Amino acid sequence: MTVGEFCTREVVFAERKSSIVDLAQLMRQHHVGTLIVVEDREDQAVPVGIITDRDIVVEIVAQEVDTDSIVAEDIMSFDLVSVRETDGIWDTLVQMRSKGIRRVPVVNERGGLEGILTMDDLVELLAEELSLLAKVIATQQARERKKLD
Repeated sequence: MTVGEFCTREVVFAERKSSIVDLAQLMRQHHVGTLIVVEDREDQAVPVGIITDRDIVVEIVAQEVDTDSIVAEDIMSFDLVSVRETDGIWDTLVQMRSKGIRRVPVVNERGGLEGILTMDDLVELLAEELSLLAKVIATQQARERKKLD
């Protein structure tokens, strides 16, 4: 299975110069805790950073920074790791683990934003697969009991 088959395609994003208030309002409006910061390159929204609700709380609110003077690019993570739609789930999980990240933007072959894959998405996928495996075991056990009767 590829990342493109499983990622969330509806990504909430912002631009580098978006204000902190705008970022927080986007998160609230869309019920998300993460925004991908993009810039326009060759008619594509290319991810250049990521901001979480935790970034806003820890970096701005907790330090009592004046929100009027801060924009997205001031607090976004610049060391952005992204994956391609065609990358495998397992390889992506290994990369996320090695980098210690919980979410990655998914890009097309030209680097344009196509989706986002989060640890929550991966846990959901693994839970579904484990559930199917458990059902296989239960079915096999039922067949064996039937044979003995």
